[in-house]
Amino acid sequence: MRILGFESSCDETGVALVEAVADGVPRLLGQALHSQVAMHEAYGGVVPELASRDHIRRVLPLARQVLADAGCGVESVDVVAYTRGPGLAGALLVGSAVACALAAALDKPALGVHHLEGHLLSPFLSADPPSFPFVALLVSGGHTQLMRVEGVGRYGMLGETIDDAAGEAFDKSAKLLGLGYPGGPALARLAEFGDPKAYALPRPLLHSGDLDFSFAGLKTAVRTQAMKLGEAPCEQPRADLAAATQAAIVDVLVKKSLAALDATGLDRLVVAGGVGANRHLRARLDAACARRGARVHYPEPALCTDNGAMIALAAALRLQHGLEAVSRDRSFDVRPRWPLDEAAVG
Repeated sequence: MRILGFESSCDETGVALVEAVADGVPRLLGQALHSQVAMHEAYGGVVPELASRDHIRRVLPLARQVLADAGCGVESVDVVAYTRGPGLAGALLVGSAVACALAAALDKPALGVHHLEGHLLSPFLSADPPSFPFVALLVSGGHTQLMRVEGVGRYGMLGETIDDAAGEAFDKSAKLLGLGYPGGPALARLAEFGDPKAYALPRPLLHSGDLDFSFAGLKTAVRTQAMKLGEAPCEQPRADLAAATQAAIVDVLVKKSLAALDATGLDRLVVAGGVGANRHLRARLDAACARRGARVHYPEPALCTDNGAMIALAAALRLQHGLEAVSRDRSFDVRPRWPLDEAAVG
């Protein structure tokens, strides 16, 4: 069974083709991705209307490219999957409309997928895939959550951010430091030249005793320090503040992740989402998990960002596990706000 997946929840247009068998992990046959970073850079962030229009321009050429690279004709597609939510409403509508129209033209089923479930399951496409059960840290610009994962569709919330996501803290702090868009990677690069101990920044909820996160207070503290820097001609204070900001975010993510392993009694951690590509976070988690005999799994770096492969994979796994009935009802809606536990089956 071949599943063609479309991702268009924000500022990346992704298309991918996977092949699923009766058992075993689905195999990635081809994927293509277009990032809108260059277009949105001039505005310092994503402009929803521009994002939607660019998805319209890119989605069909990317689909043709994926099928050509995989050496497959469109008639070989058995199921068309798309991101149903969460995300930007207009952007989601582009992918869902194209996917459902293609499914209708081919007389094949269409299947809407939860964006975060795609991220959560994306490490199964890596060279070192995890096995169930595990604790998942979903960490991106829009979400920061810890979940207990018993199997496909079997997710339990352990903790989540009560205000801002970790990725937003990276991006907004970078903007306060005068760095370009996207801010997270730019801040991480600058942090390599700084001293993380130069500024004493807060670690909100670090000792809260629960598994929730908070990053709004950290952003305020970074803003206060950035205003003190002013137009300082020396780059070192900015590098130090970037390093201190990254260290504060990573400290919280690492401690809460280890606490989640303790609380669940599990010894396997899966990290997914854009912030999961941060090298400092990976190094800290690798070292901490090695000390306690736990395993940590990540997607391949190319799969940390939004992509079509994770959507096709999530659809394939849900079909494999009998969580979705193959239907040719191609009516669709999108869910810009959609808690992941609503996509769980128990």
